[in-house]
Amino acid sequence: MTAHYWFSFGIALVIAFAATPLVKILAFRVGAVDVPGVRSERGIHTKPIARLGGIAIFVGFTASVFFVAGPSLQNLGLLAGALILIIVGAIDDIHPLKPAPKLAAQVAAAICLVATGGRIDWVTNPFGGMFSLGWAGIPLTILWVVALANFVNFLDGVDGVAAGACTISAMTLLFVSLQDGQAFAGVLTAALAGSTLGFLPFNFNPAKIFMGDSGSMFLGYGLASVSVIGTLKSAAAVGLFIPMLALGLPILDSLFAIIRRFFSAKPIMTADRDHLHHRLLDRGFSQRQVALVAYAISGFFGVSAIAVRDMDKRHGLLTIVLALAAVLGIALRVGLLSVKVGRHPMNRSM
Repeated sequence: MTAHYWFSFGIALVIAFAATPLVKILAFRVGAVDVPGVRSERGIHTKPIARLGGIAIFVGFTASVFFVAGPSLQNLGLLAGALILIIVGAIDDIHPLKPAPKLAAQVAAAICLVATGGRIDWVTNPFGGMFSLGWAGIPLTILWVVALANFVNFLDGVDGVAAGACTISAMTLLFVSLQDGQAFAGVLTAALAGSTLGFLPFNFNPAKIFMGDSGSMFLGYGLASVSVIGTLKSAAAVGLFIPMLALGLPILDSLFAIIRRFFSAKPIMTADRDHLHHRLLDRGFSQRQVALVAYAISGFFGVSAIAVRDMDKRHGLLTIVLALAAVLGIALRVGLLSVKVGRHPMNRSM
């Protein structure tokens, strides 16, 4: 990694780290607080904890991108979409919103990205060649952005899990972008990784502040956006699967939840307490141990994504299949595809 990307990473980290205590003060003043027994995001804490941490991540990211990459149409489109999610997410962190306004904000953010050139134009066919998506790339990009914004939100249920996992995913996308010579995507991913890592010390158990919906939606949007701008344009034989591997934890945890709810005849968007972090907590893991397990899984996916980048399609696809098989084994082991008989209080954002 050149000094240029270290600079982007460092600026974002320092600013996010410095901004988080200030955001914590702001959160208590405006009432963006997770209060046990009143409005609890997780139901596993015993004292009020500030929300709105996503604002600190956004500030660090934005400052770094403008300082290192400078203003451009694509920058403005990306940041305009992010700002929409931060504003709507912050409102939700203060006064809970229904799903519809948040979904509308996610679609609007995706449209900002697409309108300024951030879209999936073509993908590499793992069986040979490449193909253009044409106009179909627009709805596909919007779907990808909206899905990731929600998947990261689902993952944010235990101190430090989402922030740490997203940091690892961003670092993975950074290395792949550099391998592909995607300089702009490299700056964005370095800024995203730095800002999230700067927030993590305040969010790791025992958390002093939560990222809230403002943070989880922004991080999902940010990861989806940088993958569209960078790795989804990769010419690698398995380029289509690289961002899916890099973002494997939130994607598969959400996919397992969808499958579980479908076969339980429950609405797909119904909240439950059966995600990976909940299952591990139920097995006696501490919040810190759950976070470390999540980091290990994210790291495994990240190494796999980087490794398959330079493989031929045969070995790359084999590696992907083996990685997914290993994670499926873990999922079956902890019961991610089964439904517990005893139900727990629902988590609003899970």
